[in-house]
Amino acid sequence: MQNIGNETIRFILVGFFNTFHYYLWYLLFTEILSIHYLVGHWLAFLISMVGSFYLNTYFTYRSKPSWKKFFQFPLTYVVNITVSTGALYILKEWLQFGNALAPLLATGAAIPFTFIISRKILKS
Repeated sequence: MQNIGNETIRFILVGFFNTFHYYLWYLLFTEILSIHYLVGHWLAFLISMVGSFYLNTYFTYRSKPSWKKFFQFPLTYVVNITVSTGALYILKEWLQFGNALAPLLATGAAIPFTFIISRKILKS
């Protein structure tokens, strides 16, 4: 049980770093390059997902990366991208949140799902 507690803490730390990484890319795409916010969200999401794979493999779950895990890992993010994209759309379009806050809140909504699914894949 302590192991899952340690993994949870490491997952949260990686999550903070990965969210910051995603957020920088998102702002680059939307604020500097003037790309539509949903396109910027997807691009930033894909870039940060690669970093997340390696951080979670080595640091969170202390396992060895493999091509199989690398190609399975995006499956963990199907739920994440669905929840975060839906939340981003709702926050921006319906609730009129600003471009700076909406992606952070949307990303946070998907974290619990991502932990459960990524643990199952990366620890196998």
